[in-house]
Amino acid sequence: MTDLNAMNPTADARPQGDCRRLRVAHVSLTLKTGGLERILADFARLHDRSAYEMEFIALRQTGRFADEIRNQGCPVHALNSTNRWSDVRQLRALFTERKIDVVHTHNTYPHLYATVAARLAGVPVVLQTRHGQRAGHGLKSRLLYRAATQLADRVVAVSDDAAGLCLNVDRLPAAKVQRIWNGIDAEQFSWQQPASIPHAISVARLSAEKDFPTLLRAAAIVREAVPEFRLTIVGDGAERASLEDLTKSLGLAGTVCFAGEQANVPRFLAESAFFVTSTLTEGISLTLLEAMAVGRAIVATAVGGNPEIVDARNTGLLVPPASPHELADALLAMCRHPERWENWGRAGRERVLTHFTANRMVTDYERLYDDLLKESGRRTTKESALSSATL
Repeated sequence: MTDLNAMNPTADARPQGDCRRLRVAHVSLTLKTGGLERILADFARLHDRSAYEMEFIALRQTGRFADEIRNQGCPVHALNSTNRWSDVRQLRALFTERKIDVVHTHNTYPHLYATVAARLAGVPVVLQTRHGQRAGHGLKSRLLYRAATQLADRVVAVSDDAAGLCLNVDRLPAAKVQRIWNGIDAEQFSWQQPASIPHAISVARLSAEKDFPTLLRAAAIVREAVPEFRLTIVGDGAERASLEDLTKSLGLAGTVCFAGEQANVPRFLAESAFFVTSTLTEGISLTLLEAMAVGRAIVATAVGGNPEIVDARNTGLLVPPASPHELADALLAMCRHPERWENWGRAGRERVLTHFTANRMVTDYERLYDDLLKESGRRTTKESALSSATL
């Protein structure tokens, strides 16, 4: 691949005695709400401040996560542009003005435009994180994605499943793909004793890909065999009205509760006995990790990164997607074996603490930033500091 940095006079290496911290710019579509935005807030809170300066750029709306990031002392830039080429121009100017060392894009749209802008600005290192399914599957979308990826130094997949898509669907070379699991701040989710009744909880955006109709139809089957079964759904979205209508038509008004979007999700998790998700697609589900951190046994569809999180028969049960009867069978098995609720919940929490913490995630990315800077011929902060100390 052509070395665009070598062709750009702004990409000269940092002077030997320059010990300033590395500047990393995270670029996302919004900083409004969602799992990705939560991850960015974790970067702001947990990064190594002695080595890195983190900046955050939202191409569109900002919201509460932008406030959280600012409260950590990290700059937030909102472009609020409606023109993609204006995005490129603004991003190029911002990267140049801020002397950015690493541009880290999140998901497809930021990758397409911020990667081009970064190369035009002479940024030494560019990487993209693929958090879930790539947006857009038409020929034009695929060509644009592959072109932008040629300009990136690394594509990070958040699960082995996503890495497989990068290799087998996007046809990326193996040397360009790396897997780093997402993580959560487990300290915010303390162990809670599970409820004493078969009370399931599901936490997700109420959108089509989460396939709540399958969960509701499974709940109707379970309720017939276990009348005391209850299901709480935490979240909101475009599908809520149709899901409430389906709940009524299935006669589940006294069984299913729609709690809406909630700021204090741990409280709702603490009131449940086990967690269930019927999603059709997933990267690494933060809500699934949060439920396990609280100590909840899991019933989940075997899609995306879910099988990498759930240790089947030790922390939960996995079922095929879009199958109400198989999901109902798993829920019935959970209802009929209450001893699993605590045993599997404790094993699940231990799994999160071992493999899926935000601290581990941020540290893995920081190590990758340094590795890519070395490959680009640039000095890392630690190397510059050591060189300066020996002068």
